[in-house]
Amino acid sequence: MVERETWATRTGFILAAVGSAVGLGNIWRFPFVTGEGGGAAFLLVYLLFVALVGFPAILVEFVVGRKTERNPVGALIELGGNAWKYVGGIFIVTGFVILSFYSVVAGWFIRYFLEGLRGSYASHLAGYEDAAAEVGEPAALLMFGDLSVGLDAFFFHTIFMAVTIGVVALGIRQGIELAVKVMVPAIVVLLVGMAVWVFTLPEAGAGYEYYLSPEFGVIADNWMELLPAAAGQAFFTLSLGMGVMITYASYLGEDRNLAKDGTAIIGFDTGIAFLTGLVVFPIFFSAGITEPGDGGPGAIFVSMTEAFATIPGGHLIGLLFFGTVAIAALSSAISLLEVVTAYVIDEKGVERWKAALGMGGVIYLLGVPVTYDLIFLDLLDGFADGVLLVFGALMLVILVGWITPKLAVRELEKGIGDLGSLGTAWIWAIRVPILVVLVVTLALGVVEYVEFLTGTEPDQLYGWLQEEGYL
Repeated sequence: MVERETWATRTGFILAAVGSAVGLGNIWRFPFVTGEGGGAAFLLVYLLFVALVGFPAILVEFVVGRKTERNPVGALIELGGNAWKYVGGIFIVTGFVILSFYSVVAGWFIRYFLEGLRGSYASHLAGYEDAAAEVGEPAALLMFGDLSVGLDAFFFHTIFMAVTIGVVALGIRQGIELAVKVMVPAIVVLLVGMAVWVFTLPEAGAGYEYYLSPEFGVIADNWMELLPAAAGQAFFTLSLGMGVMITYASYLGEDRNLAKDGTAIIGFDTGIAFLTGLVVFPIFFSAGITEPGDGGPGAIFVSMTEAFATIPGGHLIGLLFFGTVAIAALSSAISLLEVVTAYVIDEKGVERWKAALGMGGVIYLLGVPVTYDLIFLDLLDGFADGVLLVFGALMLVILVGWITPKLAVRELEKGIGDLGSLGTAWIWAIRVPILVVLVVTLALGVVEYVEFLTGTEPDQLYGWLQEEGYL
């Protein structure tokens, strides 16, 4: 048995968990999902989901991880019996699936940052203007088509995974903890600086209104789409349902206040997601982009590149933005790789560096098709956030709420003290209302994904790229 490491400090754990939560899910995925959901309408549903479901759910993962001191597979076997190893395996699969496409998208951000170092975004788009005029589409869309697939995408996917593997191979204290203590504060400082700057833009007010003034009629009319989208985004950004919080909590001591830590992590994560919207949507509207949801996962690249080529100071802000997201992506990627690495270390007795290299290598190969055709991104992303994440969270809620409730409350009380009626309230919250919400959300997510597989056309961005031969 390979000796397990522990966190050196509470700050290290908090920043690692926050770093896992605030990566591409908050800065890449949050803006385009919010745009697809109608702006403020989606934001309201998302915030409610984080508060009412996300907090109780993160405590579920914390107690499972700390009680067992194991990876998701070992933890669920210990608590539920051998049959639960298959549920634990789903968490490992989820980490594989998400990191495989996550790495490719992270490579895009690195590429866009480097393009900004080579010259202004306006000058880059100028090189596509003639071709764009011929096909009647934005130059930024052609630029994205060139940068998102092909050998360059493959190269940056390779570089990003190599760095991720290197950090995880160094271990909890010397690798992950040291890295996040630098990265997470840098992310916050850069986002705050950009949020202050965009406040000065001429059309910032329109962006704030779109983002902060919900129309309740939109929520009532579109709740069947908003609920699974908000749930998937909440679980994605909080790293729930993918085994990260189980794994990270397994390195904690019994004296830690899990409720206090959970509150801090969710507060930081939600604050950074909200802050990202305060940066992105004013930039969109100041550049004349009034339909932020168009284009799906590529929207942030197409729209932001157009914006940075238009607004005053856009070149510098573009560099800061794409650089910030690249840093955030790494903080999340190392947490996903740590899940599968911990599984191999705990269950197979493999040395850390070998486990990180082996699992990272397999994930890297799984991501290669995404560098060739973006349809694989849709397939993997839709399956991961619409089905796997919610299913994993649902099974944990059943295990903790209905099979091991007394054990879970006792574990939560360590570092806190007697919870009394609060412990009972937590158990019943996850037993009934949260379980019902997760069942409904999972059903809607499965239906939506099946519709995508059986007949839904690729969205506007992907469809156009394919028609024009860029994919």
